[in-house]
Amino acid sequence: MGIVGVGIDVVDIERFGEALERTPGLRERIFTPLEAAKLLPSLAARFAAKEALVKALGAPGGLAWHDAEVISEESGRPVFTLRGTVKDAAAALGVAEVHLSLSHDAGIASAVVVLERA
Repeated sequence: MGIVGVGIDVVDIERFGEALERTPGLRERIFTPLEAAKLLPSLAARFAAKEALVKALGAPGGLAWHDAEVISEESGRPVFTLRGTVKDAAAALGVAEVHLSLSHDAGIASAVVVLERA
């Protein structure tokens, strides 16, 4: 296995909440229905995760927000479900494993993504 890409992103939770309030439809454009039901700190962390994933993939154009969904395993561990445009971009790089870590504290949400090749 080898590392294909690494991405990190941080989000000011309050500012992100203001953007969601100010821009009708933004929540639905960025998040799947399952994600959209989360509280603001978790939404901000999921936004950071999607941004970190794009960075780890090398920021290719044409990716759809809903094609990268952050879900939680029974243990609470966050994982990505990739489909469509994002799955294709990952496959083109030979990505076999996507590692994700999320955090939110003191008004900041953050995410780190590591992509591994088989």
